[in-house]
Amino acid sequence: MTANRDAKPFPLSMADEGALVRIHTVRAGRGLVQRLTDLGLNIGGEIRIVQRQGAGLLVARGEGRIALGAGMAAKILVISA
Repeated sequence: MTANRDAKPFPLSMADEGALVRIHTVRAGRGLVQRLTDLGLNIGGEIRIVQRQGAGLLVARGEGRIALGAGMAAKILVISA
């Protein structure tokens, strides 16, 4: 696995459906960071965009599926995996 160190992080909300991305940073308070960690969305983790639902997203982490609202998705910065 090679890391793309030159990749510029972008908000998860801008990722295309079907894209595989890696979580780079979360720009949020401790409460949201803890909630995302509890859901299995950790920095460095890979997720796939399963479906766009209006402004929200349905993402896959392993076998699990997680629905994220637009506000939450905008605070998660990712890079292409």
